[in-house]
Amino acid sequence: MENKKILTKKDLVKKLLKQEINIEDEDDLIEMLINKPITVDVDKQEDKSLTTGERLADKLSEFAGSWSFIIGFSIFIIIWIIINGMLMKKASDPYPFVLLNLVLSCLASLQAPIIMMSQNRQAKKDSIRNQNDYQVDLKSELILEHLHEEIRESIKYQKQIIKMLEENNNKK
Repeated sequence: MENKKILTKKDLVKKLLKQEINIEDEDDLIEMLINKPITVDVDKQEDKSLTTGERLADKLSEFAGSWSFIIGFSIFIIIWIIINGMLMKKASDPYPFVLLNLVLSCLASLQAPIIMMSQNRQAKKDSIRNQNDYQVDLKSELILEHLHEEIRESIKYQKQIIKMLEENNNKK
C-alpha cells in the first residue's frame, strides 16, 4: 500500500508541476523538488510580454483611477460650465451643456473598455500567481512530509540504539 501511495504522489507532482519526471524513488523526487526552484516573478514575466497597447492601457487605467485625474477633470468641467454659463447666448455650449455631455459620454465609452482590458490582464496575473502559490505550497507540503518521515525513522533508530545500549548495560 505504501508503494502505491508513492506512485500516486509522483503522478500528482508530474501533473501539477507540468514536467516529465522519470524518477523511480521518492527520495530522488524530493531531492529534485528541493533543488529546482518553482517560484516565478509574475510581474517581471508579464512585463516582458506586454505589447505597447497593453502598456498604454495600463498607464491610462492607472491615471484614470487617480486623484489627479478626478481633481483635474473636475476643474475642467467647472471651468467649462463657468465660461459657457457666463457667455450665455454667445457660448459655444450654452446651458444645458449638450457638448459637455457628449464629451463626457465619449470619454466614458473610451475609458471603460481600456480599464476592462487592464483589469482582465490583472486577473490573468492573479491566476498565474495563484497557480504559482499552489505549486510552492505543494512543494513545501511534500518536503515537510518527507522530513517528517525522516524524523520518524531517526526516532525509530534512536530507540533501537537505546534498546541495544540498555541490553549491553544489563549484560555487564
